[in-house]
Amino acid sequence: MGIDLFDADRLLLTEAAEPPLSPQDAEARDRVWDMAVKANPTLFDGPAVACGELERTGPGILRLSWVRVTYRHYALRRVPGATALPSLFVNTVQPTDDGRVLAARMSPSTAAPGRWQLPGGSVEPPQDGAVLDEAALAGQAARELVEELGVAVAAEDLELWVVTRGENGSVGLTYLAPALPEPTLRAHFTAAAAAERSQGREPELDTFVLMGSPEELAGLDGPHADYLEPIVRRFFEQR
Repeated sequence: MGIDLFDADRLLLTEAAEPPLSPQDAEARDRVWDMAVKANPTLFDGPAVACGELERTGPGILRLSWVRVTYRHYALRRVPGATALPSLFVNTVQPTDDGRVLAARMSPSTAAPGRWQLPGGSVEPPQDGAVLDEAALAGQAARELVEELGVAVAAEDLELWVVTRGENGSVGLTYLAPALPEPTLRAHFTAAAAAERSQGREPELDTFVLMGSPEELAGLDGPHADYLEPIVRRFFEQR
């Protein structure tokens, strides 16, 4: 399917209420969620942020409304006649100092085992008294880099590079990180994975590759995130 790419120099963020749900759809959603948890006990009904609306309001300016949900909300995608809001996530393009770009593979224990994607994750709602703004979103992208790659980067050093809209209308905020040498990336990734295993947890990512062209994506066995090829191609076209 096609992926929409939006240039984004600025985001205008507003919170919206979750659409009302009929008792029948709520019951069906919970039934689907319970079945999913039985099949994968690692699933957790934690807080998440869904996308209400996304629209361009000017050159490089996007207005995005967001909604507080929990992960069971997305079980509505498997309820006939029901409508789930699009998910909202952040991810990061991590280049090397010789011009390659990183793609990572999800671990077998995750909700998308074996999928190749950029490091990142679902957006989480702000804590009480906090706001969800551009700085907070960049901070979440920076946190994902630390957790998944072991790469520590200041949120202000991440550049909001492009916004994607893909499968199920899901919206991704893609950041561009400062380039790093390959040995540095591999050392950080190895240390982060070891730290996770020392705590009895499997790392979310089990390996990564560094690609010198978008054509190299064809050599990656397993599913690819729908945004991966368009983002990688854009990266090399703009070099």
